[in-house]
Amino acid sequence: MSLIPSIFGGRRTDVFDPFSLDIWDPLDGLFTSSLTNVPASARETSAFANARIDWKETPEAHVFKVDVPGLKKEEVKVEVEEGRILQISGERSKEKEEKNDKWHRVERSSGKFMRRFRLPENAKMDQIKASMENGVLTVTVPKEEEKKPEVKSIDISG
Repeated sequence: MSLIPSIFGGRRTDVFDPFSLDIWDPLDGLFTSSLTNVPASARETSAFANARIDWKETPEAHVFKVDVPGLKKEEVKVEVEEGRILQISGERSKEKEEKNDKWHRVERSSGKFMRRFRLPENAKMDQIKASMENGVLTVTVPKEEEKKPEVKSIDISG
């Protein structure tokens, strides 16, 4: 909930400001209290660790779309491990703080992320392609064509 700052020393009063853009979140802090024993570096990473990924299957391929806003393609890795495990990882650097900077809010997360997916048997592992545009990484894993069972017609006597 947003409170109106007092004119005396920047202290806050208990008056609700209905015109503030800062919206009260009843779940805010609910999960961070359980992270009190976790090192600060792990807490910073946890927000970015779950990079948002969509995985869809088309008749021709498995397509992964990963939101990585602000990252360059050099900061993201796409690898195949142990034959069938697709691993997507990267790191967003923390913004450098200058002595004279006064931060009002820090919501953008920083740190490392890594996601792994076991690909199905029909994936063509040697033909995986990746591209990045407008902060979205797209990984395309082509599929082998399904072999349709050969049907042999049998004549019925009689």
